[in-house]
Amino acid sequence: MNDEIVGIDLGTTFSLAAYVRNGKAQVVKDTSGNSLIPSIISIHADGSVFVGTEAQRHCLTDPVHTIFSIKRLIGRTLKDLEKDLPFIPYQIQEKTRDDGRTVLTVKIGDKDFTPEEVSAIILGEVRRLAGNPTKAVITVPAYFDDSQRQATRDAGKIAGLDVLRIINEPTAAALAYGLDRKRNGTIVVYDLGGGTFDCSVLSIADGVFKVLSTNGDTHLGGDDFDHAIIRHVLDDKLNIKTKLDARSIAALKLEAEKTKRNLSSNDQATFNLDSLPTLGTTPLEITRENFEHKIIPLIERTLACCKKALKDASIKTTSVDEIVLVGGSSRVPLVQKMVQDFFGKKPLTSINPDEAVAIGAAVQGEILSGKRKNLLLLDVIPLSLGIETLGGAISKLIHRNTTIPAIATERFSTGVDNQTGIVFNIYQGERELAKDCKNLGKFTLSGFPPMPAQMPQVDVSFIIDANGILTVSAKEIRSGVEASVKVQPASGLSKEEIENIVLDSIEHASEDFKQRMLIELRTKAGIDLNHARRILSNSMLPLSENDKSNINTAIATVESAVLQQEPGIIKTVLDEFQTVLTPYASMAMDAAAKMYLSNQNPEQLNDLGK
Repeated sequence: MNDEIVGIDLGTTFSLAAYVRNGKAQVVKDTSGNSLIPSIISIHADGSVFVGTEAQRHCLTDPVHTIFSIKRLIGRTLKDLEKDLPFIPYQIQEKTRDDGRTVLTVKIGDKDFTPEEVSAIILGEVRRLAGNPTKAVITVPAYFDDSQRQATRDAGKIAGLDVLRIINEPTAAALAYGLDRKRNGTIVVYDLGGGTFDCSVLSIADGVFKVLSTNGDTHLGGDDFDHAIIRHVLDDKLNIKTKLDARSIAALKLEAEKTKRNLSSNDQATFNLDSLPTLGTTPLEITRENFEHKIIPLIERTLACCKKALKDASIKTTSVDEIVLVGGSSRVPLVQKMVQDFFGKKPLTSINPDEAVAIGAAVQGEILSGKRKNLLLLDVIPLSLGIETLGGAISKLIHRNTTIPAIATERFSTGVDNQTGIVFNIYQGERELAKDCKNLGKFTLSGFPPMPAQMPQVDVSFIIDANGILTVSAKEIRSGVEASVKVQPASGLSKEEIENIVLDSIEHASEDFKQRMLIELRTKAGIDLNHARRILSNSMLPLSENDKSNINTAIATVESAVLQQEPGIIKTVLDEFQTVLTPYASMAMDAAAKMYLSNQNPEQLNDLGK
């Protein structure tokens, strides 16, 4: 299993993995049959870390130490998150490093965690559930810029994965639907997830699967639907304008998610305030009409992206053969209706929209492994890349929707006499001025001879690999001086920091495993102790004083063992405890069975059988 290439959808709300085996794609499921892992982690004061469903339980009880929607933070700055901050209960801060780069972090206690590190923890849980593979294809929103793609790849590396390919989510979704098997067709993938939106236009002809254009918003998704419900409750229903505490924010978020899901199948839903007594006690009724009125502008924003993508591809809605809906938020009835109205065609919904992206990533893994050779996949870069020139303008070398891999070269020169070096500021975006685009970093070419202005001839080349990640090289033609660098984003982790995090995880692997074992064994001990105490307190069991003494002694032994730091000792004591408790547990079950057969009080049955 470890030699297989796993496909991973690192989502805002949920993450999951998939494989292709014997030509058939399948998602990875846990022992309960669930494929979706909540993209949530919770970090406690003792250093213990919970991931997924277990972490989700702490959203309300410990909101300041529980991190969700981390995908909306990756590759971003604090300024990018201004509108989100009122809805985030945990503490976010921005630090400036000695080299001038800014790094966004989540502060938990006295520790700082970058979005890459949090994402790596989530990826690590996905990897564990998938059988600890070493190679992966990880998906990202098509509209992720270079820094966000780099950050996602870094998170995979920290999680111990060799990330063979970063693939766009809409492209993966189209693969999942098997649309590549069609001889001809124009496909639109409408991907509305928890935190991001993408629209991609693809053509398929004679085995060539080509992305014609892509457009989207990396800050638009189901989270914004939740925020709309929260605003409706606070502003329209309760008229509350004051800032709320972390627990209230977390409670509102959870209740808004539940209300949103209920309104997908009902005309109205109840927004409960049980966990928010400071806001009131009377349940609030929210109608689907209320909800839809609030989210119409958000859906219209997605359709505006679709319109731009179609324009860039020179495609009319009447020429679109199929529309594929992807992402959990595409389940909202109004989304489906407005998409159908916009394209004049009913969208495809045959595959679970939560699983389509991971399945497509697994298909891409099969292609990379060489097991599938009948498909040529051509993707595009979502945003233009260029160099800042004198006066703050942008000279674009590679334009958006250029097929990747791609390379472009442009010649530059100096603006001042006797320069021996040039600092190139690299930007990504569609605006004409540098101040309106995303700065990806700096690149310096130095060491060429001093010459009059305009005499040096410097060829700058941008190379985009199949993952959409940028490398820049430059060469001064007259002197032959040259240099090359893989662009390190102005915000995010440096290569050295990533290596240190990986080495640190290896160095502390044994200690981390021990801590995980301690947490799991102590949790089991708590369950077993509660079981034993219920048996002791059950007056209907024929326990002798000697029986009670044996059970109490065993309880005391377990209570003493769990205070120690050695998993081996706790496990041994728990095994012995089970041996002591088994006869009494059997006695309880027998008594429960007899009570059932004699039609005694059924309410007592539950107590006896525990």
